[in-house]
Amino acid sequence: MALLKGLGDFFALDIGTTAVRVVQLSESGPDIWNLEHYGYAPVDEKVTSSNSADDIRRLGEIIMTAVGQSGIKKKNVIIGLPSNKTFTTVIDVPTMSMAELKGTMKYQIEQYIPMSIEDAKVDWALLGQSLHDHKQQEVLLASTANSYAEERLEFVEGLGFNVIAAEPDPIAIIRALLPTGVQDARLIIDMGERSTDLAITYGGTPRLVRTIPTGLKTLIKAAVQNLNVQEDQARQFILKFGLTPDRLDGQVYRSIESILDNFSTELIKSVKFFQTRYPNVVVGGILLSGFSAVVPQFGAYVTAKTTIASSVANPWQKVHVAQTDQQQLGPIAFEFATVIGLAQRKSS
Repeated sequence: MALLKGLGDFFALDIGTTAVRVVQLSESGPDIWNLEHYGYAPVDEKVTSSNSADDIRRLGEIIMTAVGQSGIKKKNVIIGLPSNKTFTTVIDVPTMSMAELKGTMKYQIEQYIPMSIEDAKVDWALLGQSLHDHKQQEVLLASTANSYAEERLEFVEGLGFNVIAAEPDPIAIIRALLPTGVQDARLIIDMGERSTDLAITYGGTPRLVRTIPTGLKTLIKAAVQNLNVQEDQARQFILKFGLTPDRLDGQVYRSIESILDNFSTELIKSVKFFQTRYPNVVVGGILLSGFSAVVPQFGAYVTAKTTIASSVANPWQKVHVAQTDQQQLGPIAFEFATVIGLAQRKSS
């Protein structure tokens, strides 16, 4: 099961924390796609986080519901691997031929991944010449535990599908969110329910990938504690009023301010780390995805803290979507970055 290389005719499957999403695209031009089929099925977080036989069976039923409703007939599938189950990094190796690189990488890998090579499934992709040392070249390295990869493979193939590749979610989102032709550095922020994936790209490829353990649930928990409200109400407050200082007398913003301060500190650290590695490269903008794209005034807050202009990214920007599908997708369209990125993988 390749982590970075895709092949054949396939659809994409994203098993998220609170929903299952499937997408099948067809390529209609350079980096232009048509939406052939899509499916969406909500799922209880308790089901996706459980290892019990009943919940695993239930998750399988929900996946089959999403696929069935989508009209997808393909059996080949590419799946996303959540960032908390993967390790992704960029390393420097001496410049050499591809044949030599293939020979040396198997001996280099173990020093970079956080587990024994025998216990890991690892893949890599050459990014090109190092931006800070012309005698070096950069390689993107991705790994996941064998036990997790095999468990997920067995689960999805047990539903009757053929898993042809798997890819870390933070790599997939870059493909969907980064506008065509952008070559300067961009920071992508994709906030989920429990964590936020960060990726800094340059030349259209990832140069820094990390995950912050702060998601919408973190903000909700702080609001529940500080506003003395129920979880559902706290979620509504954050998604409706967000970081707007003059709504509800600014109570919502103040209730989550300390969490946001820590979050912005991590963003700044990421940018500084990138610019230490690439001192001649300036991060030219921030792209917001997931909940960071829908929480009111989140972008303005991030811009103020980082002094880098931010804008909402559109995961559908390279996909032609029929008018009826646009209307149906409206409220959930922002959730599709991972699955669209998976579906946009080129055959190789």
